Amino acid sequence: MSAPVTTAPTVAGAEPMNHRQTLEALSGLLLVLFVAMLSSTVVSTALPQIIGALDGSQNQYTWVVTATLLTATATTPIWGKLADLFNKKTLVQVAIVIFVLGSIISGLAQSAGQLIAARAFQGIGVGGLQALVQVVIAAMIPPRERGRYNGYLGGVMALATVGGPLLGGVIVDTSWLGWRWCFFVGVPVAVIALLVLQATLHLTTVRREDVKIDYLGAALIAAGVSLLLIWISFVDGSFAWISWQSAAMVGGSLLLLALAVLVETRAAEPVVPLRIVREHTTALAIVASLAVGMAMFGGAVFLGQYFQIGRGYSPTEAGLLTIPMMVGVLGASIVAGRLITRSGRVKPYIIVGSVVLVVGFLMLGTIDHRTSLIFVGAAMLLVGVGVGMTMQNLVLAVQNTVALRDIGAASSSVAFFRSLGGTIGVSVLGAVLARRVTEQITHDLAAAGVPASASGSAGGSLNLNGLPEAVEHIVRNAYGDATGHIFLISAAIGVVGVIAAVLLRPITLRTSLDLPATTPATAATAPATADGPAGGRGGRPNPRT
Repeated sequence: MSAPVTTAPTVAGAEPMNHRQTLEALSGLLLVLFVAMLSSTVVSTALPQIIGALDGSQNQYTWVVTATLLTATATTPIWGKLADLFNKKTLVQVAIVIFVLGSIISGLAQSAGQLIAARAFQGIGVGGLQALVQVVIAAMIPPRERGRYNGYLGGVMALATVGGPLLGGVIVDTSWLGWRWCFFVGVPVAVIALLVLQATLHLTTVRREDVKIDYLGAALIAAGVSLLLIWISFVDGSFAWISWQSAAMVGGSLLLLALAVLVETRAAEPVVPLRIVREHTTALAIVASLAVGMAMFGGAVFLGQYFQIGRGYSPTEAGLLTIPMMVGVLGASIVAGRLITRSGRVKPYIIVGSVVLVVGFLMLGTIDHRTSLIFVGAAMLLVGVGVGMTMQNLVLAVQNTVALRDIGAASSSVAFFRSLGGTIGVSVLGAVLARRVTEQITHDLAAAGVPASASGSAGGSLNLNGLPEAVEHIVRNAYGDATGHIFLISAAIGVVGVIAAVLLRPITLRTSLDLPATTPATAATAPATADGPAGGRGGRPNPRT
């Protein structure tokens, strides 16, 4: 039997939202999505000053960023499941309040430990906002029409990803602001978004009497993912890849996640319904999302470092130099979204975007400290185009295959693995970069005949101002030359995304919010046959029913 519609967009509980009303509600959602993503990127250029002012260590430096990513990633599927059980508008507002409180506490932190704890709390709100915005949009707009709005989403994500480091640079370079405003800056915008959503977002919810929350499954998933991310953050720094610490943490993480799978198979209301994750489109979209996550997070992090350390530009200049990526994401999101709305077909754009993403990474894989900025800009543009054509459309393909009651779990599953892939990618690529930089600095210092005492801690410090000119030149060259190698790794991972995109089944997006309320056999094939044939594969039984 098809799933009952639990949420339907209405204005005053009666008429469907028209285009103007949808844009009004969407404006609040885009504002809060912007500040949620901005919270992770705006601190990237300010971290040296923040940790210095709080007298923190290099280990704490990493955890200011990792703490937010960790809690956001671990809580994303939980928020998604809650969205399938409770009022979506209320949940978005709760997530905004958590985010605002976390931002204020972060800005008031008096020590690095307090800041890390506040950022972890803030990450709970970030995870909710990243998951719930997608869910609410899916409850407002049918998949076929959703393509035209993906351009707005892609533009907001691009602006936050690329503009965050630029804004952070401007804040720390402005004497009357200071680094604390990196956390305070999003608060008024989030409050405005809260008020806009209260006035413009109207979603009616049919109360369910049999609601059950799988607390055990949620706890096991959060613990398993957190332990894995903690291991990734510390491995190759605090302990070796092959060590008892690695074995204990990886083994413990796998055990917790295996127990989570066992619990999810038996739970009445699982946090991550396995029938959805096992579905052909969702499984392949998850694989492809790993590559997109690495592009979205890794690109901004390491390109900003490349421009600042490898090429000697200021934080503000580094932010400006990454604009081509933002332009690529925005332009590709708008164009692809409108073409998808017109044709109803999404697979061709995901394939093309995945291929363009790999080409962009391959181009970035050739850069060094002397590469023309025009060439680097062209490569970033291609990476941006690839992200813009794949990121939102992978979520769209998944949402098209599930009933409205499962939109939250399905959307958050893709967002969860994209965030997880981005977090793992940043940690692993960062470890590879650090190793190559250290090896090259050591080699070049020895070749130049510079004694070890003159190099100081050049291999581990990002503060180059106090180094001798000759040593500073060697360190900058090392970062500029080593950055290209990590993008070659990204390109290799991107190939997996291309393969996953090719294996996606051709589908035509449905024009209804929910699956048609028909017989079980028809409902099972509805996503593949709605509004036209889908490559002749619509007759295969769907495991989600």
